[in-house]
Amino acid sequence: MVSNLQEQMKVQKMNIEERMSKIGKKVAIGSGKGGVGKSVVTSLIASYLAKQGKTVGILDLDITGPSIPMMFGTNEKPIGGSSGIMPVVTERGIKIMSMSLLLPNNEDAVIWRGPMISGAVSQFLADIIWDELDYLLFDLPPGTSDVQLTLMQSIKLDGFLVVTSPQILAATIVKKAISMAEELNVKILGVVENMSYALCPDCGKIINVFGNGEVNKMGVPIVGKIPIDPKISKLCDEGKIEEYEIDLGGIYDILEGL
Repeated sequence: MVSNLQEQMKVQKMNIEERMSKIGKKVAIGSGKGGVGKSVVTSLIASYLAKQGKTVGILDLDITGPSIPMMFGTNEKPIGGSSGIMPVVTERGIKIMSMSLLLPNNEDAVIWRGPMISGAVSQFLADIIWDELDYLLFDLPPGTSDVQLTLMQSIKLDGFLVVTSPQILAATIVKKAISMAEELNVKILGVVENMSYALCPDCGKIINVFGNGEVNKMGVPIVGKIPIDPKISKLCDEGKIEEYEIDLGGIYDILEGL
């Protein structure tokens, strides 16, 4: 029985290596803190990359709280076969895979302990047929636990983008994610500050709703800022996040330079 398990793990590892060998750049997007908009940031970056003519995939690794499919307006079920599982393709060509696409109903809860969640991450890495991609983005759940460890110990990431908001509390907790990545020898690409500011609709003045300055104390450069914009929420709710226009050239330059 032990030898069978070892053989299964060996095959799984080989499958992961084979799948990942076709991916140009593999980038994790996480925080350590919930509620800072990791999935929104992941979706916006993927959409921006696709508009630059890049082939992009998103692996939604928030197993118990997936949201990527809703933002892209799809509940299409993936097609599986003996060779693996084909990801769903969005309107503008982004390939996505998420636990919510495998559930009978999107509202169904995934009530799993850590080992099962880790197993699901490994299974996703081994079974999804991405084919060749310029970029594969991994949307991570909050925390520094099973999902993050399994991903970072299973494949060689090209980098880790950290998402935060301007609050002192968020910046403090996000430092934990940075420490985790550093301990696992994953390159920190920089911080994306979400909900960074709002623009007054009347005068255009920048309003720092949640404060400012704390992110600069994290010792990691800010590579992008995303405003508080009701249009983002509206498009996410409508499943049309790909339609949002924002200049993420700074993040793009960093990803291109990997």
